[in-house]
Amino acid sequence: MKALGEAAGESAPAPEAESVRENDPASGSMESSRENADDPEGLIDLTSAEYKAGIQLQDPENELALRAMRRATTARIGLGRAGNRPSTRAMLSFRADHAMAKDAVMKPVDQKFLDRMGLHTVVSKCGDINEHLTRPDLGRQLTDESIKYIEENCVKNPQIQIYVSDGLSNAAIENNAEDLLSILMEGLKDQGIKLGTPFFVKYGRVPTMDKVSELTGAELTCVLIGERPGLAASDSMSAYITYGAYVGISESSRTVVSNIHKNGIQPVEAGAYLSELLLKILEAKKSGVEFKQ
Repeated sequence: MKALGEAAGESAPAPEAESVRENDPASGSMESSRENADDPEGLIDLTSAEYKAGIQLQDPENELALRAMRRATTARIGLGRAGNRPSTRAMLSFRADHAMAKDAVMKPVDQKFLDRMGLHTVVSKCGDINEHLTRPDLGRQLTDESIKYIEENCVKNPQIQIYVSDGLSNAAIENNAEDLLSILMEGLKDQGIKLGTPFFVKYGRVPTMDKVSELTGAELTCVLIGERPGLAASDSMSAYITYGAYVGISESSRTVVSNIHKNGIQPVEAGAYLSELLLKILEAKKSGVEFKQ
């Protein structure tokens, strides 16, 4: 490099440096990055809020306003650039979030997790993850073995049937379902509600709940399901609720509570809220657009 500098007469301007504020602990300086590289246990989590929080623009006109904007949204703003491309810092963060989103879809729910929760697995007619992603129509249907299991082992004609499904984010289930389901079930039991037998549907879609409702004879059905992951949240879970569900019911008949994850609605909070909401829907005998809180 010294020889190159001498050959060029050291007159060429240095390439534009990536803008990272060294006095901003959240941004992480080059020095700290080198230290972390030597210490595997101290490696920076590229998906963490701390990593993303640093101001990367050089000399922003209103730094306080920029910080306020970044706290108010998960959108990628104020990232800066290096020449005519995104900064390395911004690109690494983007790729890490994208990898997490792909993992959330492609990796199956851990069987040990399901065993710990005591959830038996039934399966849709999708044979694998690729078919699950490309054939949503098959994801709405259950295999004959799954239908037989529900008919023979689940509580008949419950007031409320609750079950769990992977949907489009397995990470959403592993990160949120355990705390939420326990709070939800206990809250409804305390009110004397006759509950159905909870179970897990692999390769399920939201309308799978309509078939589950017909098989169990449930008055009200609720599925806790993983939502399509994004770059801001790969583990978001939703609760879809349908009163008097049957195969072919309109989507407008569903009530949904979404954005359940650690940076959205906390699972424990969602469990408490859902127990109250389900009771209101059960009393009103309506869900979806017809239900008025």
